[in-house]
Amino acid sequence: VGDTVRVQVKVKEANRERLQAFEGVVIAKKNRGLNSSFTVRKISYGEGVERVFQTHSPMVDSIEVRRRGDVRRAKLYYLRERTGRSARIKEKIS
Repeated sequence: VGDTVRVQVKVKEANRERLQAFEGVVIAKKNRGLNSSFTVRKISYGEGVERVFQTHSPMVDSIEVRRRGDVRRAKLYYLRERTGRSARIKEKIS
């Protein structure tokens, strides 16, 4: 939670399959064994977009961590109300 990730999603169009990238901040993580999921939020053309991914889904090709975020909350739902500089997350220095 707090990390910026790029999720490669398999998209089926007509008879072919391609990969589509979705990059954003992980704002929530749900741990339920095989039913685990995580929510990624990004701003697309000034509009906030959230997408929930099943962790063990065959549709998710790969998850790449682009940036490690330093947060003190388990769920970052407060980012929904924030825009611009106030929605930034400190980077974890390790």
